[in-house]
Amino acid sequence: MGKLDGRVVIVTGAARGQGEQEARLFAAEGAKVVIGDVLDDQGEALAKEISEELGGDVAKYVHLDVSQEADWQAAVVAAKDAFGKIDGLVNNAGILRFNELVSTPLEEFQQVIQVNQVGCFLGIRTVAPELEAAGGGTIVNTASYTAMTGMAYVGAYAATKHAILGLTRVAAMELAAKNIRVNTVCPGAVDTPMTNPALLDPTADPTEAQEAVAELYKKLVPLGRIGKPEEVAALALFLTGDDSAYITGQPFVIDGGWLAGVSVL
Repeated sequence: MGKLDGRVVIVTGAARGQGEQEARLFAAEGAKVVIGDVLDDQGEALAKEISEELGGDVAKYVHLDVSQEADWQAAVVAAKDAFGKIDGLVNNAGILRFNELVSTPLEEFQQVIQVNQVGCFLGIRTVAPELEAAGGGTIVNTASYTAMTGMAYVGAYAATKHAILGLTRVAAMELAAKNIRVNTVCPGAVDTPMTNPALLDPTADPTEAQEAVAELYKKLVPLGRIGKPEEVAALALFLTGDDSAYITGQPFVIDGGWLAGVSVL
């Protein structure tokens, strides 16, 4: 028996990174998984791979730009057509931009808000009625370590992640009577394509950049390393399954002790 047997869960931003690992783990635990992303080739390949590995039609890819209301509506229709219902949602999709606040163009700031914050809002608003119709369910939003504190050069990102905590708390209060639980994962640094050091300096040697990142987090994080996407997926599984049945409206920091520790740099 899997922890998610019989459940249908939408995971956004699931073609790679944390979302990919969440989709893989959820399917392995018995869920039917709807993989939403804008990376169509990678998403289609992942859905096919998961279904072939588990020996059944257990994963479906849908094109989902989380900032677009019409895409959310289409994703819900596709999920119900494929699997009959929706029991869970993981709002994982997000983007990260590095810039000083005073140098951040308005267009860039609004783009981050539209994907990270509005995308989360649209997911809750669109999927919650489907969860209620299924008799209840779960929503797991993805915030960040930066939702709990500040961090230089990621002002737009941090602002959206703070906002997601507020959305989570309000949604948890409003949806509890409908048997829908809403929680937030707050990862620290996680080894995914979004945090690839090449994004900061495309001219840097990839091996040297990766080594520099590893050395940075060895000093910065009490557990001495960057996080793994599989570890975040395990937390999302806990918040989606029955093991967390009495938990709602809460942020869960998964950062290797970064927030609790004192930098030794």
